[in-house]
Amino acid sequence: MSIVKINAITVPADSGDELGRRFAAHSDSMAGVAGFEGFELLQPTDGRTQWLVLTRWADEESYDAWRSSQDFARSHGGGTAGEGERPRPVGTSSELWSYTVAVAVEQQDAAQQ
Repeated sequence: MSIVKINAITVPADSGDELGRRFAAHSDSMAGVAGFEGFELLQPTDGRTQWLVLTRWADEESYDAWRSSQDFARSHGGGTAGEGERPRPVGTSSELWSYTVAVAVEQQDAAQQ
């Protein structure tokens, strides 16, 4: 069953839109990554300042391989020299949470029932 990694990013109120734009601009960057099943960027609606990046992976090994990859380094500020200046970080801090899926419920199409 899938594993879930959640990156809880603290984002000042005036920077949330920029975080959303950056994720949208790179939404296809995970295509073809072995073991990657999907991600969602969750925006708080209750006054919190933590945005959640929820990712699903086939297994821990796939996640670890991506974290060790050049693609990860490039997308998280570790690009090679000469690529130009990176924009300033949007978040002020982040925390990584790890979970396994204990129970999963899928919505069934009413026509199939």
